[in-house]
Amino acid sequence: MIRAGIIGGTGYTGVELLRLLVGHPEVELVAISSRTEKGKAVSDIFPSLRGRLDLSFCDPEESALDQCDVVFAATPNGVAMTHAQSLLDSDTCFIDLSADFRIKDPEIWREWYGMDHACPELIGQAVYGLPEINREQIVGAKLVANPGCYPTAVTLGFTPLLENNLVEKSSLIADAKSGVSGAGRGAAVGTLMAETADSFKAYGVNGHRHLPEIRQTLSETAGATVGLTFVPHLVPMIRGIEATLYARLTDTTIDLTALYQERFKSEPFVDVMSSGSLPETRSVRGSNQVRISCFRPQGGDIAVIIVVEDNLVKGAAGQAVQNMNLMFGFNETTGLMNLALWP
Repeated sequence: MIRAGIIGGTGYTGVELLRLLVGHPEVELVAISSRTEKGKAVSDIFPSLRGRLDLSFCDPEESALDQCDVVFAATPNGVAMTHAQSLLDSDTCFIDLSADFRIKDPEIWREWYGMDHACPELIGQAVYGLPEINREQIVGAKLVANPGCYPTAVTLGFTPLLENNLVEKSSLIADAKSGVSGAGRGAAVGTLMAETADSFKAYGVNGHRHLPEIRQTLSETAGATVGLTFVPHLVPMIRGIEATLYARLTDTTIDLTALYQERFKSEPFVDVMSSGSLPETRSVRGSNQVRISCFRPQGGDIAVIIVVEDNLVKGAAGQAVQNMNLMFGFNETTGLMNLALWP
């Protein structure tokens, strides 16, 4: 049994972490911090946890986070990096669900996030927490940068093609859609129900913050710099991501479905569907599952890869728990085998 804490547990990612950790047989949740909700019972803020969690929010400076075996940061960008060094000095494992440690170049970080990095010396120690490509490095890691929701879907979708040098690397396209929970729990006009219902729009077309993260990981996989056009969209649903990916094949004899099924056959949370199948976001809602299908329309040279995931689970909290399981030697699937909600 390990002791776990959460920094910043009042958002959607925070409550998803709570839901998963409360049901994890190897975890005792001992601390959760929030300056704005300090002193309030967690179950008063999130009634779904009534009778399952008897904790109150505390100030992060007054918590016992340094006595935890693992701490998760579910905070806005720029916060986790101010806690990292002290937790690592206390021999506490740190899993950051924000973007603070995902980008390896602090200058690129500054360009996209508009602030100097508080501890650039730690960036090199952080392991990018996508188990399907970095499992060996995650095992035993002390600092894990949990991937973003869009990067998880897009990276997993392109990986088999890039690993096998099957596509033109200069012209990848990711057309992705997210539910409104991806924007967080803070009040904002653009994510009000009256603004998002019966509507569908692109955003961040000239450059979304997840672009450098995706491009960095894909380039590492490809062994060369990739060109990526990434266009995210906001759709009127609460949770879920659907990414439709396009790439020009350099070998049109390849059986894409067979390629993907072979690549992910040992991955407990990646389901490659049979040829012609169309995955739906509701088929993964509330689960840590990713579903992928592959197409080559009209037998041409364009591969179309469709990926769906729950942005709050595999795209955030579930993946963080998956990383924790690997870091502490638990079975990778522990606490994560819940089925998707249907309907």
